[in-house]
Amino acid sequence: MLHNNLKLRTLLFASILAFGITSCSDDDEPTPGVKQDLRTKIDYAKVTPTTPYKSLFIDAKGDTTVDLKSGTDRYKMFQALNYYMGSAVRDSATLDVTVLKNMFANSGNPFKDIKSGAVSVVGADLNASGVQLRNVTASSKPAAEAETNRAALETYFAQIAEASKSVKATASKGVAGKLGTYLVNAQGIEIAQIIQKGLIGALQLDYIGNVMLDKGLDADNTALVSGKKYTALEHNWDEAFGLLTPNPTFLEGATDAAKGAKATESFLGSYLWEYNKASYAKIHPAFVKGRAAIVNNDKAELKTQATFIRTEMEKAIASAALGYLGKWKSGATDAARAHAIGEGLGFIYSLRFCNINGADAAFSDAILLGLIGSPNGFWDLTNDKVNAAADAITKKFKL
Repeated sequence: MLHNNLKLRTLLFASILAFGITSCSDDDEPTPGVKQDLRTKIDYAKVTPTTPYKSLFIDAKGDTTVDLKSGTDRYKMFQALNYYMGSAVRDSATLDVTVLKNMFANSGNPFKDIKSGAVSVVGADLNASGVQLRNVTASSKPAAEAETNRAALETYFAQIAEASKSVKATASKGVAGKLGTYLVNAQGIEIAQIIQKGLIGALQLDYIGNVMLDKGLDADNTALVSGKKYTALEHNWDEAFGLLTPNPTFLEGATDAAKGAKATESFLGSYLWEYNKASYAKIHPAFVKGRAAIVNNDKAELKTQATFIRTEMEKAIASAALGYLGKWKSGATDAARAHAIGEGLGFIYSLRFCNINGADAAFSDAILLGLIGSPNGFWDLTNDKVNAAADAITKKFKL
């Protein structure tokens, strides 16, 4: 009997051992030293020009891994700041420089509800968002240079606030006021355009292109951010898209002839359409394909799409600068010419952030000095000054 019990136990142990070996197959356990993909790979063929940005990017539970909020919040802050500046002309209002600075830095609950056209802002949401414009403006630059750019924009806030005191006066050489429907300072410069176009470069181009789609490509993609459904690299790419557009499909329905009702983009997104007809329709699929490349751990494809987006954004800004210099030359009135040069100056300021093309502050400042370095600014412009600026931009950007 003892012998039989011993035999039974031996057979039972052998069966358990065999079962254990069978259960612990290579399919169930990670292979030591082999990196496991966080996501299921995405077929690039699924990316089309109309694929909504978030549609392909879900985790194993079916939850989206895309979070656009920080980028979209900053986009809405830019809209709110721009809307407030517009109140000088729209409402004959005197602007408060402290409000402008607070909106820039998201300090002191500066944002109010706005519902006007494409601008839809819930002030309390932005105030509580935990993000701001100031600290990411010019943030690819060394700390001192970044602060110089932020301080320059705040100086323009002071200038537009001062000019707004004269909104009911008629502008002339040395006198601030309105030229047609445009508010200009005593030098005939439309400061609102310097700020808006300057932020297109210092905020959008620099943070999207030179930070998130350049330095930001080295972020971790092996683990989820604590408490989130995305990796740091996924979030960098999402933040870039959110700062470019509030829409699920960038420039949806746009044609060369018209942006269309769904393409409500402002700022850089709008000028990509207006001044880069060859490539604006390729920006959205590039963003989606780049995001898919992150899922696929395909660094080469990711860099290809990032470089394409950055290059085409820079081309749009340089082309816009040239376009508005041309509009100054063709303008039929002082008001039209002042508005054109105001926009042009803002884009020329933004050229300093065109890193792909090797432009910098020295290049940008030299052109600005040549255009408006004299005491009377706009009122002293000549064809020769404008032509010299256009030639420098054309040569630098090979346009």
